[in-house]
Amino acid sequence: MLTREEIDGKLKAQLALELNCAPADFSGEETVVTAPILPEKRRKFSDKPFFLQMATFGAGAVISADERLHPWLRAWAKGKRGFWLFEQHNYYELERELRKYGRQMALTHHMFAPKPGLTGKRTDLRVRWLEREEIAPFYGREEFPNAICARFLPERPDVLAVLALDGERIMGMAGCSADTPELWQIGVDVLPAYRGRGVGKTLVALLRDEAFRRGALPYYGTSLSNIASWRVALACGFLPAWVEAEARETKAET
Repeated sequence: MLTREEIDGKLKAQLALELNCAPADFSGEETVVTAPILPEKRRKFSDKPFFLQMATFGAGAVISADERLHPWLRAWAKGKRGFWLFEQHNYYELERELRKYGRQMALTHHMFAPKPGLTGKRTDLRVRWLEREEIAPFYGREEFPNAICARFLPERPDVLAVLALDGERIMGMAGCSADTPELWQIGVDVLPAYRGRGVGKTLVALLRDEAFRRGALPYYGTSLSNIASWRVALACGFLPAWVEAEARETKAET
């Protein structure tokens, strides 16, 4: 089983690969600015480099961005601790600069890493495990926007899922997408009638343990204001680990 240091090391190594920096850059106090790249072993959320992508593990920040932005970014970050760059008042300044290039900030992702070891979760719920080929019939169902992808994505396939069942009715689903062969991201959805019963926490804990047993490193992401999702993560053996964000093209105003 991985140690806390090994988990942190693997996550920093992956983010360093994607943001074109050294893993140690996330542990320093300074903000590091790099040029964007598109490594083959990245988590494949885009088929082209991000115009701007930034991440922090709670100390310094790393910003991978179009080189036209580098002088402005260095001036913007000067005198600020890296993790404060993700606060709204600093985002406002960044957003104004990005709009000069037809870009704006997208979602800020709050990411959770697992504590070492298994949760040992046991449940009286009736559950059904789904291997990758068994997940296909659930694509396109509006009840599961977070547990699985909207369709099969070969670049980050859904590889494992677990259902909670009330008779033949589905109470909820948690699923893992293999964002890399080693890093599996967990998502979960619980149908409205079954919320507040601990279904989501149970499914995530079960899936987290099974991912570890299969040699993968499970992780979990949510937004700043999704308190219910934060509670699920914290109750299932995950801790806040890093924050990442990226820019996207500005939507046309109507």
